[in-house]
Amino acid sequence: MHCEKKLMDDMYWVGASDRRLALFENLYPVPGGISYNAYLVLDEKTVLIDTVDKAVTGIFFENIRHALSGRPLDYLIVNHVEPDHAAAFEDLIRCYPKLKIVSNAKGIDMIRQFFDFDVDACSLVIKEGETLSTGRHSFRFFMAPMVHWPETMVTYDEADHILYSGDAFGTFGAVNGNLYADEVDFEQHWLPEARRYYANIVGKYGAQVQSLLKKAANLQIEQICSLHGPVWRKDLAWFIEKYGRWSTYQPEDKAVMIAYGSIYGHTENAADILAFALAEAGVRNIVMYDVSSTDVSYLVAEAFRCSHLVLAASTHNADIFPPMHHFLLELKAHNMQKRTVALIENGTWAASSGKLMAQIVSGMKEMDLMEGTVSLRSAVGEDQLAALKELAQRIAASLNG
Repeated sequence: MHCEKKLMDDMYWVGASDRRLALFENLYPVPGGISYNAYLVLDEKTVLIDTVDKAVTGIFFENIRHALSGRPLDYLIVNHVEPDHAAAFEDLIRCYPKLKIVSNAKGIDMIRQFFDFDVDACSLVIKEGETLSTGRHSFRFFMAPMVHWPETMVTYDEADHILYSGDAFGTFGAVNGNLYADEVDFEQHWLPEARRYYANIVGKYGAQVQSLLKKAANLQIEQICSLHGPVWRKDLAWFIEKYGRWSTYQPEDKAVMIAYGSIYGHTENAADILAFALAEAGVRNIVMYDVSSTDVSYLVAEAFRCSHLVLAASTHNADIFPPMHHFLLELKAHNMQKRTVALIENGTWAASSGKLMAQIVSGMKEMDLMEGTVSLRSAVGEDQLAALKELAQRIAASLNG
């Protein structure tokens, strides 16, 4: 049974949610599921904007058929060719053989790579700034390469001032009836997943996101319709500011993230001691994560949020404890920068994790690596206790000034 939602007199959401999916892109945990958004505009010509993942094509086609009410489908605008938004292309062509696929040259090339049907026979190639008129609506296209694939673009409806933003402004999480961001407590329940989505999916490409934001700043935008998560129609500036901060790698909060990799608990004990010492020094925003039991996507997202990072790791095979090593490489891969970092190492006979962590951190941009790595020899002794308390004082002073 269909479950499309009418958003405007002639525009429908025709997407679907998947609450059974364990790993988005077979990589990122999505305990709250994921939505795949697609939009249908019923003008003199009918326009579908993007499609959905293979897992939800059944309800997607029911939504389209019901919303079209027997009308043909004239255009498919493709903002992004990733399979979670492109799985239905071939079936759409079978159902609507006169359909025209509208995308840029790179997008059309990628469609050829994924599908065997005659793409050239049904494609309409557009360029930056060009428009498609369908009657009342005029759709203008802006390229957004690497937000987050090279073919990505966004579509602006000049009639209703809607930005169909592709993967930009998306978030993990299934839509649970309330499709608009202002119908839910977004900051409390959705923002962490929006941040995790941004940091892991497009976090590496801050410069490209900035380029898109500059283009969007010249448009009158009354709604943002992304491919994942809620639709924005109120307080757009609040969410756009988040993207501006994340894409320039500015910390969202003055906060301390303590990430520790501990084998038998002694490094974790040092992290706990530091956390209590930070609290005694007046620090109120402290989070702690065991890198062995926390998926790295959550760690990356919290690093995007917090201004100060403490990395505490055992030495393992004369190297960094593997889950911590993985976390650091993920931070580097996602272009992490502009953070203050403190280090704690541990090693029963030859502690080397501190030096090796410092080498990776130093290879990132504008990272303030605090002097004085706290070095443990197995367990925390009196000397290390004093060093941890002194480190807490220095971190607190850095937060305040």
